[in-house]
Amino acid sequence: MSIVKINVLTVPAEQRETLEKRFASRAGAVENSDGFEWFELLRPVEGTDDYLVYTRWRDEESFQAWMEGPMKSAHQGGGDRPKPAASGSSVWSFEVVQQTAPKGE
Repeated sequence: MSIVKINVLTVPAEQRETLEKRFASRAGAVENSDGFEWFELLRPVEGTDDYLVYTRWRDEESFQAWMEGPMKSAHQGGGDRPKPAASGSSVWSFEVVQQTAPKGE
């Protein structure tokens, strides 16, 4: 079954708009990667400053290939790269053991 990677980003209130704009401008950055299944950027509503970046992959190998390819080059420092909007991050990893969808889909 699929795997899920959730990047937990701690984002100060004054950086939220910046973070969301950066993700909006990244169109196509992951969608064409082999094994990619789903992406969601989840904005906190209450109780935390943490955004969740949810990605779902066919398998760990697909995720690692993306990490070592397109993602690695996109996140390398140097040049005129802007300061990160998040003040911290961590990655949670899960295996999908059960799933369901609305009837008819």
